Amino acid sequence: MKKLPIHDVLPRLKSALADHNEVVVEAPPGAGKTTVVPLELMSEPWLAGKKILMLEPRRLAARGAAERMAQHLGESVGKRVGYRVRMESKVSSQTRIEVITEGILTRMLQDDPSLEEVGLLIFDEFHERSVDADIGLALCLEGRRLFADLREAPLKLLVMSATLEGDRLAAFLDGAPVVRSDGRQFPVSVHYTPLARRANAPRDALLNHVFNTVISALDSTDGSVLVFLPGQSEIHKLAERLRERVAAGIHIAPLYGSLDLASQRQAVAPAAEGERKVVLATNIAESSLTIEGVSVVVDSGMERRAAFDPRTGMTRLSTARISRASAEQRAGRAGRLQPGTCYRLWSEEEHGTLAAFSVPDIAVADLAPLALQVLDWGSNDPATLPWLDPPPPGALSQALDLLIALGAAEPVEGKVSLSAQGRAMASLPAHPRIARMLIWAQQNGLTKEACALAALLAEDRRGGSPVDISDYWQQVLTRQGSARRLWGQAKQFARLLGDNNGEGVSGGAVDLATVSLLLAVAFPDRIARCRESQSKDKAQDYLLSNGRAALLPDSSLAGTPWLAVAELSGQVGDARDVIRLAAPLDEEVFSGALSFLTTDQLVADWDDERQRFVAERQSRLGHLVLASRNEPTVDSELRQQAILSMIRRRGLSVLPQLEQCSQLRARVALVRAHDCSPGAWPDWSDTGLMATLEQWLLPFLNDINSLKALQRLELKDTLLAQLSWEQQQALAANAPERLPVASGNSAKIDYSNVPPVLAVKLQEMFGVQSTPRVAEGKQPLLIHLLSPAGRPLQVTQDLAAFWRNGYDSVKKEMRGRYPKHPWPDDPLTAVATAKTKRHLNN
Repeated sequence: MKKLPIHDVLPRLKSALADHNEVVVEAPPGAGKTTVVPLELMSEPWLAGKKILMLEPRRLAARGAAERMAQHLGESVGKRVGYRVRMESKVSSQTRIEVITEGILTRMLQDDPSLEEVGLLIFDEFHERSVDADIGLALCLEGRRLFADLREAPLKLLVMSATLEGDRLAAFLDGAPVVRSDGRQFPVSVHYTPLARRANAPRDALLNHVFNTVISALDSTDGSVLVFLPGQSEIHKLAERLRERVAAGIHIAPLYGSLDLASQRQAVAPAAEGERKVVLATNIAESSLTIEGVSVVVDSGMERRAAFDPRTGMTRLSTARISRASAEQRAGRAGRLQPGTCYRLWSEEEHGTLAAFSVPDIAVADLAPLALQVLDWGSNDPATLPWLDPPPPGALSQALDLLIALGAAEPVEGKVSLSAQGRAMASLPAHPRIARMLIWAQQNGLTKEACALAALLAEDRRGGSPVDISDYWQQVLTRQGSARRLWGQAKQFARLLGDNNGEGVSGGAVDLATVSLLLAVAFPDRIARCRESQSKDKAQDYLLSNGRAALLPDSSLAGTPWLAVAELSGQVGDARDVIRLAAPLDEEVFSGALSFLTTDQLVADWDDERQRFVAERQSRLGHLVLASRNEPTVDSELRQQAILSMIRRRGLSVLPQLEQCSQLRARVALVRAHDCSPGAWPDWSDTGLMATLEQWLLPFLNDINSLKALQRLELKDTLLAQLSWEQQQALAANAPERLPVASGNSAKIDYSNVPPVLAVKLQEMFGVQSTPRVAEGKQPLLIHLLSPAGRPLQVTQDLAAFWRNGYDSVKKEMRGRYPKHPWPDDPLTAVATAKTKRHLNN
């Protein structure tokens, strides 16, 4: 083996692993870590004859790494070096180094948490931070802790990457040493060629820029070109344009995750003598893969990211800028085998603004597979495992809810436990939705259709694909190579279900009604019912069983009352999703084959539309009501609670009678504020009343069914009933509704103001020297002294000061205006009266 940069740090690495159980390796692209490190460690004495497991994030990388190592040993794959990926393995009793994909590790840990036969576990390309890698690391650490006494020597962990937050990871791994390999095997010249920003630029402006840069690179360089694009749609579009433009001898090779193995191998294989190739890849080509002959990288700087929205239960794809770490990885592809060139289609200034690292998948992914594996591990609280980055609580909660809906889990005493069906689902290398569908189909004699559908759903969905799954099925089967690939994948699913040869699955017609049933089993939360359209175009409105609204674009499914939906799309914040793949569903299945998806429940609640309490026995499919009938007799407590819930939802404004109680509430607020005897006065503010509905309103709701009846309640009596007899007497004494005045009349006190207001004609207060008070004398009233016509002449809380200082000026002004009324010179000795001078003289 020729010397590679990683060879320079091997002594340090071996020493670190001899002394520690965890080590972190940082080595840039082309350093040789993937191929060299496992082979060099295979003979270390501490390994004591045990295996080395090395994890790769992708199947193609796992196969490629195993093949290269076996080649260095002069052996075929499956002897000392082998691999295991989903539905395929090449290992034997001789195998000492086993390269596996990350999901395989989870299965191995479930079968043997201590990994007794493994001495070293290598996480390669860990910077990609897939959910499977995070699960594997968490379960491995937990298993090592739980089963430490069962092993003679602890399992050692080696985490490797070209761009890794090594110090942070080392701290997480109890201060593991970090071994760094500097330098790339060959230099790479980086050129920044930003896209010119123009107003009203076409949507494919970036693709045009990539196209022009690729053509220029082919003209100015001799090697093959690796082009990084956001996703499959851009790859197919650019491939078509390049095939029309490039010369003979230049081959265009797409490369992405869902591409069949033969096409992936063709993309990474060297070009024939005298020929070149242009590999159009997603970020699958960032790590591990050595693409023979590539010396030029054209990097669009974009990637397609999947982000899970717990609120909708959907994974949405978005196109976003890559991180600086990803940019470094991509550039390194050009220098693996010779000096290279990288064209970055952004400016050097923009490069400095990129995030340092990509967000780990566990922070944005659908966590249903993670939750299923953790429950299968035996933990009913996934958050307690040792995560490098803990799963977000919202996404984790939604994942557990989905597992319950799929029958994989069940709530027990506030926790979630795996069901028998969940254990069967966890044993299948498929998303819980697909696993549930396969198991149900096997139980109901529909294995062929389920395996074929599972394979179809794994196909690459390109833009412009039909919405009707029957049309899509025909499109896939007529696509070159697709039919053979689909049925081959279907046979692999059949083998998982016990059909070792996949003989029960072969090409042929598939019953559409069966497909609809299977989709509903896999996606019970996406069963859709058509409703009156609110859209201005030809799209139709649907309501999903999860409560979300969805639009069906104009398609052959138009007018279909019920749909089983497999695929939705939409934008974050949109009120409605868009149905992208579906099949018509017969409503009769809800009382037949799919009856287990429905529930029969009593719904007793307030109907805002009818403004009354309604009790119904409903047959429901999630949020969809299939049928209902009135329930004539229900527990009165249900009705009362429904009314209280309505009031809490709509507010106290639904009780207009409270306006008539405003003075009563203000009087109680006053004596409460002054702590008048007897104490413990209630809080009748809006907040207080809302918080105590059960105490003051609930006992009066026995016969209430409608809003009209509710609004006929005498709420004043309802409130007064909350006061004891002593409190009612104290309220009348300390916050009276009316106050006797010197004239012998009484005046109403307005408690809506603070302080309370006593409005009285000035002449009726003659002889009163001090300001009247309430609340055990603690609260002086605000006196509005009125003219004979009832207009305010003076506002005061100090009557004595008014008689001394203000009365004379009022008297002078009012004598001429109201000569029939008394305006004595000395108001304190005058007789208080509401009469005129003539009536007084009589």
